Amino acid sequence: MQRGSFQWMKSLNKSIILNKIRKAGSISRAQIAKETELTPPTVGTIVKELLVQGLIRESQLGVSQGGRKPTMLVLNVQAFHIVGVDVGPSQIRFIISDLSGERRDELREIIRDKVDSENLLDRLKKGIQQLMERHDNLQFIGIGVAMHGIVDAEQGRAIFAPNLDLRDVPIKERLEAYFAMTVKVENDAKALALGESWFHGEITGRSMVAINVGRGIGAGMVIDGKLYNGEHGIAGEIGHMMIDLRGKKCSCGNHGCLQTIASGPAIAERAEELLAAGNASMLLEHADEITAETIHQAAVAGDDLAGAVLHEAGIYLGIALTNLIHTFNPGSVIIGGGVAKAGAYILDPVRETIHSRVIYDRAQDTVVQLSKLGEYGSSLGAVALVLSELFQPEVGN
Repeated sequence: MQRGSFQWMKSLNKSIILNKIRKAGSISRAQIAKETELTPPTVGTIVKELLVQGLIRESQLGVSQGGRKPTMLVLNVQAFHIVGVDVGPSQIRFIISDLSGERRDELREIIRDKVDSENLLDRLKKGIQQLMERHDNLQFIGIGVAMHGIVDAEQGRAIFAPNLDLRDVPIKERLEAYFAMTVKVENDAKALALGESWFHGEITGRSMVAINVGRGIGAGMVIDGKLYNGEHGIAGEIGHMMIDLRGKKCSCGNHGCLQTIASGPAIAERAEELLAAGNASMLLEHADEITAETIHQAAVAGDDLAGAVLHEAGIYLGIALTNLIHTFNPGSVIIGGGVAKAGAYILDPVRETIHSRVIYDRAQDTVVQLSKLGEYGSSLGAVALVLSELFQPEVGN
């Protein structure tokens, strides 16, 4: 298989020009120079390099401004590809994407038994290898991994994955050694946020928050296209925002965390409590297999208890997001993950709670919407980890 060298593509000015072409869709050399304040000779030299490398290509002629019609430049989105991996508590999803986020192929592996660090790393290697070998004609420039739990993104290590009971897994080190290409690793909710900011298309404003609501709850914050990680890398751990001091004990050891109230398992547990208290519901017919998904199905069928449980979870999510809006004041909020499949049953109470509780009237109308990336949110976010490094490297890289 062909593998592109990541470092030779990267330089600050090169990335500025690449990002300008990506965002514009089609743009001339002269317009790039005007909008970036780079000199025309600098733009010309870098554009020539990018054409040789195959990252961009010349397209149709643009509109004349009095002289010759300019040649337009566009991103060559199918020239290079990225493998995106989403490591969840119960399955691993592998995808191949081009530079625009268009998926070319995928495979999934179910995690049925307890895994240790070496077993997980072997599964990652085999899955990536299998997918890349299906497309040995493609040029790959990197691998992104979205991992649930606490992640040291700089070192590319999974510090603690609670649902798999794994600690200190050297994902970046081992995959880079095996595949000889750049590997980026990040928490799955943060990867989701980055993927939404890159591929959602309708997001406006300089900042956004994406929350991933599934077996756990996490969030990612993006400012000017870059993830905000905080001083110790735990920014966005809203699943452990304490909502009820007398609430249930969380896996983190605290009591009343958001994920004990509004995650998928918490929603199922709340329904079971109400059924045990003698409340009527069609869920009684599925008492042995109550999940957030079956609760949603019952709500769609008109079950009042199921609808009330989802509504209550939405209120608690709205309270958490109100706290985030008061703290971070994002331009928009995206809700993804399995619980987001409940749609309006979750989204409506979230919006109502934010509107009634946020203290500033303009912030009360913060845009809150469901993920457009659906089940591919974190895997495409993993792709975006590599893209953001290519198109927007830190100064000094």
